[in-house]
Amino acid sequence: MEKDIRETYHSEEYDQYYENLDVKTKTKFDYMESIIRTQYVVNKKFVKKLDDTEFYEARVSVGTNEHRTVIFAIDSDSFMESKRVLFLNSFLKKDTKQYKREIEKARTILNKYTKEE
Repeated sequence: MEKDIRETYHSEEYDQYYENLDVKTKTKFDYMESIIRTQYVVNKKFVKKLDDTEFYEARVSVGTNEHRTVIFAIDSDSFMESKRVLFLNSFLKKDTKQYKREIEKARTILNKYTKEE
């Protein structure tokens, strides 16, 4: 069992999305999250910086479906240096225009969380 180097937190929106996934997809989401928790350097196949934002995307591919989760490094500007990561919202990627909407949604969720802390 690998030791966790990052803590992960979930928004309600993320948990709702996850709950509605099928077993195979949940397994892939769990695998992606375990990589984020246990590896300092995470391959771009799993986590990629979203250009011109403070966010990253966690990536899960199941067949032809591309699931994306907008994530935020809580305690660092750099995901690689962070010890705490918040999973904000997930979506099934349909086109690149969708990102703008999902990033706005992520900002709204993040604002809600920063007010609560």
